[in-house]
Order: sequence, then structure tokens, then C-alpha cells
Amino acid sequence: QLQACGGGLVQAGGSLRLSCAASGRPFSSYNVGWFRRAPGKEREFVAAISWAGGTTTYVDSVKGRFTISRNNAKNTVTLQMNALKPEDTAVYYCAARGATTTWALFAQRTQYDYWGQGTLVTVSS
Repeated sequence: QLQACGGGLVQAGGSLRLSCAASGRPFSSYNVGWFRRAPGKEREFVAAISWAGGTTTYVDSVKGRFTISRNNAKNTVTLQMNALKPEDTAVYYCAARGATTTWALFAQRTQYDYWGQGTLVTVSS
């Protein structure tokens, strides 16, 4: 079970830190991704991190602004979001898939077996 939190209302240029906590199984067994769904749009990939934290990847629109990290000892994955823009407004979801899944498929929603409930991020201009 995954639980995402940390969303809120922030002005453009501000920062937010989203957290994804896992319960029930060791988080170290999973690659983890963040996705988001903006109003009127489909859910899109944002960032992913490998099970040990050694590999990360981002959608081009957030590169240099967002950082994904994890602490397996605490069963958490964090998405630090800086220099936020109004177009970052969305519901953000964390998701997990097995550590043995093909890394290159990190952006495909269907590859993820577990999803958090989502946390709303609103960036005002």
C-alpha cells in the first residue's frame, strides 16, 4: 500500500516536497515512479527511481527543477519540486513496480502494480 502526501497551494517559483510512504512490503523491492494528471489531461510520467536509488529519470519538462530520491530504511520516496510553474498543477501519484521489471519501461503506467491515492499540487501565477 502506498500513500502520497505533501501537496498544497504554492506560488509560481516556489517549492514543495512530496513523499510516498509504503507499508506492508519492503520498499527496496520496488522501482518507484511519480505520475501526475492535470485538469483535462491524461496521467503522465514525471520521474522514476530504481529500487536501490542508483538510477533516476525525469520527463523533460521537470528536468533541473524536480529531484526524486528514496530512503529504503524508512520506506519512503521523495519528490522535491523547485521553481514550480502553473503548468505543474496536477494531482501527483506515486506508483511502484517490481525491482526486476524492465527499467526502460519506467514511463508506462501499465507497468506499475501499486498506486497511491494522489496528492493535489496547485501552483498559482
